[in-house]
Amino acid sequence: MSASKEENTQVLFVKRPADRLDVAETFAIARQPMPTPADGQLLLRIIYLSIDPGTRSWMEDRRSYVSPLVLNEMMRGSGVAEVIESRCADYSVGDIVIASTGWQEYAAVDATLVSRLSVPEGIALPVAFAGLHIAGLTAYFGMLDIGQIKAGQTVVVSGAAGATGSIAVQIAKLHGCRVIGIAGGPDKCRHLTEVLGVDVALDYRATTFEEDLATATPAFVDVFYDNVGGDVLDAVLLRLAKCSRIVLCGGISQYDRAEARGPKNYLEIIKQSASMVGFVLYDYKSRYPEAAAALAQWIAEGKIKVCVDVQEGGVSKAPDALARLFSGKNIGKQLVRVGAEPGNQ
Repeated sequence: MSASKEENTQVLFVKRPADRLDVAETFAIARQPMPTPADGQLLLRIIYLSIDPGTRSWMEDRRSYVSPLVLNEMMRGSGVAEVIESRCADYSVGDIVIASTGWQEYAAVDATLVSRLSVPEGIALPVAFAGLHIAGLTAYFGMLDIGQIKAGQTVVVSGAAGATGSIAVQIAKLHGCRVIGIAGGPDKCRHLTEVLGVDVALDYRATTFEEDLATATPAFVDVFYDNVGGDVLDAVLLRLAKCSRIVLCGGISQYDRAEARGPKNYLEIIKQSASMVGFVLYDYKSRYPEAAAALAQWIAEGKIKVCVDVQEGGVSKAPDALARLFSGKNIGKQLVRVGAEPGNQ
């Protein structure tokens, strides 16, 4: 349901999941008065929300890289939005910005906490949002700064058909690496080879997955960019090259469990003098412009394809989109269309 100018639809976080996410129990829809921007703030009309697997970890009442979500408050999240009222001289009505908007239709946000989104000519707004925001930036820093990839190396990416993985594999190909993408199911594997251009696509659901991985890595694995964890991580640990690097970006196979399981083959890291490094995107906040500029150029030149999976139906569909993410139904970046794009209202 779309809000009138007097009403703002929000999604509230109302119950911490005990184990697997049940969106019907975890979230509730609320309708609040339209927010009013104060001096120095912007009133934003959200167009697309970013749905990210890491938000699942925020639901736990334990230490993380951000504070836990508070019960009965609005669900946290970022979006791309249009400025519809400005009380800051640096922004004008009609500007397109990225901000931590929360799961709602309208948001009053401090102007110091938003950033303009420059959409390259000929690039659709959701593609620019996905490629130049969380997914693209995370792939860039994880692959280049932590992975330190070099031409000729064998690079393996798990969750390779997802938001970050799909960009990570292309960055590796762009830098001359031999790239192996791991995904779930034949459709996603075809997408990896036919659309994203990976050298080998492996289906982790296949009964022969570990054999297939060994066959695909005769010279072993120089860099593993992991978005999944669990059994996939354990399998790749057995294929590490000497002095290889493991980039821990995510662990979607473990987020929705009461107790996450660590790797059982971790001794391989010692045996192969490998390094395993975890990171969160916020570590690189001061360097976002550098990464966004490089990504924008690659996207504009057609060297990187950004795939988006848009859930229609407004902000109330955001919980379903999150559940869709954990069921592995998405290909590329999962977004929710909250409002019409400018010019289509």
